[in-house]
This record gives sequence, C-alpha cells and structure tokens, in this order.
Amino acid sequence: MSISKKVLLIVAHTPSENTRALVEHMLQAAQELNQDSSSAIEIRHKEALQAQANDVLQADAIILMTPENLAYMSGGMKDFFDRIYYPCLEDKQGLPVSALIRAGNDGTGTKLALESITRGLKWRWVQEPIICKGDWQPSFLLQATELSQAMTLALQEGII
Repeated sequence: MSISKKVLLIVAHTPSENTRALVEHMLQAAQELNQDSSSAIEIRHKEALQAQANDVLQADAIILMTPENLAYMSGGMKDFFDRIYYPCLEDKQGLPVSALIRAGNDGTGTKLALESITRGLKWRWVQEPIICKGDWQPSFLLQATELSQAMTLALQEGII
C-alpha cells in the first residue's frame, strides 16, 4: 500500500507581471525546499479562474494570492470561492490556509474578505495574511518566498 504525498496548493490570481513574479517565487522556494527533504510533498499551482473544488479537496494546505481590486479581493479569487464553497464546505473544515495580498493602497478590505469567506468554510489560518502594499518593492518577493517556505516546511514536518 502506497502512502500518498501531502499536497500544498497555491491558488493565485496573477493578472500582472508583478503578481506572476510573486507566485513564481513561491513555487521556486517551495520546490527548492522540497527537493532537499526526505518528507517531500507535492506542490501544485492553480490560477484562481482554473482552480476547481477537486483541487481543494485533494489539498492538505493552501496558500491564496490575490491582488487588491477596489478594496476587495480580485474577481478571479471571488469566482474561485463561489465555485468551491459548497463542494468543499463539509470535507475541508480545518484546512490550513495562508495568504499573500498585493495591495496598491491598503489591503485591509481584501484581508477581511478572505478571512470572512475562509471562516465560513471553517478553514484554519496558520499565519496572518501578508499584505504587500504600496509601490512595488523587491522585498515583496522575499515575503512570498518566506511564506511559501514556511507552509512547505510546516506541511513536511506535520506541524499543519
């Protein structure tokens, strides 16, 4: 009998070069950390508009990445939640979740919206959402890297 690997799912809406760079850094960091581990996990990335309930149902932890649009999450991320909410409601309670928000202004409305929806799903925040706000800064890439590494390591070690 084979034991299936744990799955870290990154669901992201990446309409810009900067948001794509954030996700690329997340994926690269998770894969680098993962290749050096004896307890490797599977890392999956889905664009918010393509992610399905089955992707979430197979996940053991999830990272959400969304830009702030009009003081709210992106339409792509909202569409993701609209499609997966009821199919995942019962089976994924307690799913470890974290998020990165790329906010031009404040990010607070987006953070509150993500927390509200995930609270309804009964997912478990394992870290406060990270808000990368203001003009683009290279340090945002480091924040994305660190978030991804923390989630990967926590899942590998059975902490989450």
